Amino acid sequence: MKTKLSILLGVLTFGLALTSCGNSEKKKAEQQLVMAQEAFQLGNYNEAKQLIDSIKILYPKAYDARKEGIGLMQQVELAEQKQTLHFLDSLMTVTEEEIALIIGNYKLEKDTVYQQVGNYFWPTQVVERNLDRSFLRFQVSEHGVMSMTSIYNGGYSIHHHAVKVTAPDATFAETPMSRDSYETTNLDRKIEQCDFKVGHDGDVIGFISLNRDNNLKVEYIGDKKFNTVMTPDDRKAAAGIYELAQLLSAKQKIKSEQEEANQKIQFIEKKMAERNEKAPE
Repeated sequence: MKTKLSILLGVLTFGLALTSCGNSEKKKAEQQLVMAQEAFQLGNYNEAKQLIDSIKILYPKAYDARKEGIGLMQQVELAEQKQTLHFLDSLMTVTEEEIALIIGNYKLEKDTVYQQVGNYFWPTQVVERNLDRSFLRFQVSEHGVMSMTSIYNGGYSIHHHAVKVTAPDATFAETPMSRDSYETTNLDRKIEQCDFKVGHDGDVIGFISLNRDNNLKVEYIGDKKFNTVMTPDDRKAAAGIYELAQLLSAKQKIKSEQEEANQKIQFIEKKMAERNEKAPE
């Protein structure tokens, strides 16, 4: 009888201990949740998210606190995305203002029938003003994709596929083989073109922009070699188009990030609405 009583008392003691442990875990989880709410109200979003995540790890049986933590996490993420979107909107305004200040210096060429995206040129490099010479032409699309075209115009073919640009101090940059080339003949004149986009140009465009104030020699590389010297206007065109490309590509990146932030906001708001619908009245 004494043994049974001892066992019963032991069971009761163990049960009380579990209850006490559960209550302690619940209390600590609630305290953690309060700290997370305070961090959220202060705008410390990363701290709030870390505190919410720690509830799940440290107090896995505190179901009510964990459930409230999910709702708070959604509020934090929504506020975080709205803050990001506000920053991006401000950044877009500044970028568009900078573009507006210089866009009048460029010539936009766009065939609205065949082209959805036009290209900006430096005025001295528009096609109609450069029909009979060999030079490097620079352009940037309305979406900020910059490219360089090596144009050869001569009495014989050289079948070039790359170019090398050398500065007076003997430093140079050289393109890889062009991925897009074209050759034709016009009244016994041989015309060749090779296109090089930024990122696939061996950093020749950046090199020219950096050396815009120096005399630069251009070597066409192919079956036969051909050399020329960049004119001051061509160097100015490279630097000008490079500057516009930086701004236009920044605008495209901001626009993409704005769209991503808006999509995340819509997703979070949808999840919050679903959560509210499931919540007991």
